[in-house]
Amino acid sequence: MAKKRANGEGSIRKRKDGRWEGRYTAGHDPVTGKTIYKNVLGRTQAEVKEKLKRAIEDSAKLDMSKMGQYTVGQWMDIWFENYAKIKVRPSSHQTYRGYIENHIKPNIGSIPLNKLTSLELQKLYKKLLGNGRVERIESKKQPKGLSAKTVRNINQIIASALNLAIEHRLILTNPANACALPKLEHREMKTLPVEQLTSFLREAKESGVFEMYYIELATGLRRGELLGLKWSDIDLEHGSLRVQRQIARIDGEIVEAPLKTKNAYRTLPLSADATDVLKAQKKKCGNSQYVFPSPTGGPISPDSVLHMLHRVLKRAGLPKVRFHDLRHTFATLALQNGVDIKTVSGMLGHFSAGFTLDTYAHVTTAAQKEAANTMGGVLRVAANS
Repeated sequence: MAKKRANGEGSIRKRKDGRWEGRYTAGHDPVTGKTIYKNVLGRTQAEVKEKLKRAIEDSAKLDMSKMGQYTVGQWMDIWFENYAKIKVRPSSHQTYRGYIENHIKPNIGSIPLNKLTSLELQKLYKKLLGNGRVERIESKKQPKGLSAKTVRNINQIIASALNLAIEHRLILTNPANACALPKLEHREMKTLPVEQLTSFLREAKESGVFEMYYIELATGLRRGELLGLKWSDIDLEHGSLRVQRQIARIDGEIVEAPLKTKNAYRTLPLSADATDVLKAQKKKCGNSQYVFPSPTGGPISPDSVLHMLHRVLKRAGLPKVRFHDLRHTFATLALQNGVDIKTVSGMLGHFSAGFTLDTYAHVTTAAQKEAANTMGGVLRVAANS
């Protein structure tokens, strides 16, 4: 006979096979109204007593009537439509949707939400690192695996969706928190030294793209921001430009997109030389609304600009750098020539001067050392006079 326990504590009995069984109620079926019974098993009465206590505590944290209702794929859709779309900036919606449709749902979407384990997630991340890239025209020559950064981003959105599931009493713990994530690759910052700028800009002139790369080096804009410039953003009379949008490739389409953060919306001053360069560019680009249009007058593909950069560098006999490294070149030269970190941070559109300081610590450290040496020389003269 089952050993009766206090209300809400369940019951314990010894089975014919010699094992002990603890039985407890875990709510009611929302459709039939019938009581949902659960059980735990153990070799001893004491073991089952402890298991039963934990199971009842856990069941109080779960909504047993709903916990088996969703698959991982279904819950990711619910999380995205009702939470991510509200909390995440619109420019990231397409990225999140792509992660869910291209990587999460095809691999683990059919697993019941309450059955998902950290091992299943670990297998997913290993697969994505090895062969996770979606086949597209623009990614033909790229490695087949996703980057460590992308895999970490995917884990982040899965973890966020699972945290929501915990709040809704669908699962007890978040398996994403127990995963071993790949380390971020440290990509060495490269810049074009001053002595290489002459060769680079000379070849850019020969290739007919001088204006674009000159303005990039003069402003440090992100690639998408540079391509998103329209003539309505440029004030040639007063020498300034406003950063209002970016050009991005989304699902194979070249489109305008909002900027990443509120700090990215900014107005930058232009030197007299940069203003003259833009005046020359205005004569070249016809009636297009874009400052740097494609041959058809629309926005240029970000990939095309990168390929163009590499061709110019190769013809100039210079080492290959990323487009983003031109932005680093702007920041480095500005700091080396005495522009303060806060001003540079604002021009780059960073969210804080602290981030800029961390990114360009090597430059500011060198400047500090130079300042220390200068002060040492001043004090040496004073002390010996």
